[in-house]
Amino acid sequence: MFTILHLAIIAPFLAAVLVPLLYKFIPRIHTGWFVLIVPIVLFSYFLTYLPDVSGTGSVIKTFEWIPSLGINYVAYVDGLGLLFALLITGIGALVVLYSIYYLNKHKEQLNNFYTYLMLFMGAMLGLTLSDNLIVLYTFWEITSISSFLLISYWYTKEKSRYGALKSLLITFIGGFALLVGFVLIASVTGTYSIRGILDASDQLAASPLFLPAMLLILLGAFTKSAQFPFHIWLPDAMEAPTPVSAYLHSATMVKAGIYLVARLTPLFAVSAYWFWLVTGFGLLTLIWGSLSAIRQTDLKGILAYSTVSQLGMILSMLGAGAAALHYDSVDNNAYTVAVAAAIFHLINHATYKGSLFMMAGIIDHETGTRDIRRLGGLMTLMPISFTIAVIGSFSMAGLPPFNGFLSKEMFFMSMVEITHFSQYGMGSIGLLLPIVAWTASIFTFVYCMILVFRTFTGKLQEEKLPAKPHEAPFGMLLAPLILVALVVVFGFFPNTLVPAIIEPAMASIMPELAQTGSFGVDIYFWHRFSTELFMTIGVVLLGTIIFLVLQKWSSIYAVFPDNRLFNQTYNRFLEGIERTSYTVISWHMTGLVRDYFIYIFSFTVVLLLFSLFGTGAFAIDTANMVPVTPYEAVLSLVLVGSSLILMFTRSRLKAVISLGVLGYTVALFFVLFRAPDLALTQLTIETVSVTLFLLCFYHFPQIFDALKETKFHAANLVISVAVGLTVTLIGLSASGTRLFPAISDYFLENSYKEAGGNNVVNVILVDFRGFDTLLEILVLGIASLGVYSLIKLRLAGGENK
Repeated sequence: MFTILHLAIIAPFLAAVLVPLLYKFIPRIHTGWFVLIVPIVLFSYFLTYLPDVSGTGSVIKTFEWIPSLGINYVAYVDGLGLLFALLITGIGALVVLYSIYYLNKHKEQLNNFYTYLMLFMGAMLGLTLSDNLIVLYTFWEITSISSFLLISYWYTKEKSRYGALKSLLITFIGGFALLVGFVLIASVTGTYSIRGILDASDQLAASPLFLPAMLLILLGAFTKSAQFPFHIWLPDAMEAPTPVSAYLHSATMVKAGIYLVARLTPLFAVSAYWFWLVTGFGLLTLIWGSLSAIRQTDLKGILAYSTVSQLGMILSMLGAGAAALHYDSVDNNAYTVAVAAAIFHLINHATYKGSLFMMAGIIDHETGTRDIRRLGGLMTLMPISFTIAVIGSFSMAGLPPFNGFLSKEMFFMSMVEITHFSQYGMGSIGLLLPIVAWTASIFTFVYCMILVFRTFTGKLQEEKLPAKPHEAPFGMLLAPLILVALVVVFGFFPNTLVPAIIEPAMASIMPELAQTGSFGVDIYFWHRFSTELFMTIGVVLLGTIIFLVLQKWSSIYAVFPDNRLFNQTYNRFLEGIERTSYTVISWHMTGLVRDYFIYIFSFTVVLLLFSLFGTGAFAIDTANMVPVTPYEAVLSLVLVGSSLILMFTRSRLKAVISLGVLGYTVALFFVLFRAPDLALTQLTIETVSVTLFLLCFYHFPQIFDALKETKFHAANLVISVAVGLTVTLIGLSASGTRLFPAISDYFLENSYKEAGGNNVVNVILVDFRGFDTLLEILVLGIASLGVYSLIKLRLAGGENK
């Protein structure tokens, strides 16, 4: 049954259809004001689900899509899904509000921007609120496509096109791996339902396909969430407009991979491989992103690598939380803090990183540059932006009294606690986890200080700025001010999120432990003089020293590998594929139709004859053959004769007449075989074809004169005889061999019963082969759009007019 919940998920798609109409017919009003209504209404609607998902509650709404294949659109709202739905719509509303002032309605194609944005919002909602893996994967790929369109929004810029293509290719490769992993899981558990798969987790764990499925799914998640070494697409994606960066790369798209890891943690956490891969790659990404952010000179570049770093941090906490699901541990609850920290930091990251991206956009918008080498001294000129930068950056650095301090403390606590874990081969190597986490946090502190002080303090270099700096209008400041206000509120009152958001999300990730009752999460600033507090003090002290002497040690980056190594690998990979493709294509794409027919017919003959004789299907049973009537014999002679005339005639008129006789004879065969609909179709087509040939007769090329000089090719004779012989043998064997029951019996028995049609052929085309027919219509629709586009281009002399 289609419900309001399903409507809420597809609402952004419906809005995407309406956006071009609003843009065209109401041009005086910024399109963003109309679009803003959608995320606000959806955010308000999803807030009503908070009581339903409290504790271990959930809401399930099913809409049957392809019930025969077990593929239904099951909207599933639990704590984890609701958390992401609120982030998607809440941050989405603020991004739309920000974009209204950021994008000039007279200079930008707002219809494209908001259409792509709504497509992405709908895809993210569908992804996070789907119970079916196939539906989830469908929305997963829509996020890749819509993000590609958003990143390449300024498509006239080469860097925008390059960044969009890179993100698309990397995430598509991961998406294909994800699909294979889903298929492997379903082949073992017999279902695509996430809830059903979790119920059959023991069955999957005992299967040899467990590890391949896990690795493929992690590959998909790592590429989407920009984990090392797949992180290279995220910095290049910063060429997108700042509202896109604030939405996709701080709160939504990159979090899709995090969501998938969290959702499937109950399924794979029993494996040591899951623990080490998720935790290890998370920490590696954390420290690599932190080190890389320091060397950047572009504000959005710093924020891009900080996003990479923070995503690695969240992932590592989810990996550490897998220890809580190992039932042999002494105290499972000791490790639930890692999952609580991951969820809390997920929320915190969306608030402070969204505000920082918007702040960077304001700096760019009001000064004309994001290069920190040209910035400085903006504190007095842009005091509100400075305040936003201080709150957002200090929260990301893990300083009190902001929310980032609390989740950073919980992060340190989880890394320290995991060293006491006795499973998964944890030994002395486990001591590296808190060390790496602490070291990465020091460099996180450094790039946060760079972000604030290199931009807003020091000497104003107005001569290096393309525009005179000034504070942004209030409308552009409103969205980031709301976000930094949440940073402060969640810092002082973090436990307001615990019962409503954090614990229900934890129950989704750790359902077995949730059955024992509340997780007892209690977040507070002062928790005695503990290891994690001393770690934070050490981060601040060492981070401050490193920041102050940055100029003296930053030369080490000259020998430190950067993203150029990975980008060169990516570029060379694409160049290698291009060269290989060109070589292969130039070998067999000769431009001669004769060569193409040789390839096609040779392959067809070999494949069919091998299948015919390899399976023992060749047999001739004359007992089941129907006697040939005189009418059929005469028509067969006419058919053969007209074909021979068509092949050897040198007259264009005789060729047209022979072709018509050939077609009409086939129509008569359909009449004899009692297929009037096929006969009518054949007669119509032949009449139209012959008429068109005769109308164009005068303009026919003189190809028949050229045939007189054509040389005889033995290969042509061999292939044509082989094709004719193959078809004849298959036709004779079809009536004398039954390798399996005829499928025609199924159609005859079920055409009326299942589809309500007496005409079996029509029922097959419309119902049983409905997808084929649908795709054929889709192809015709695409071709029609192509023709329409060519007409609209009005090409003249090879140039657009």
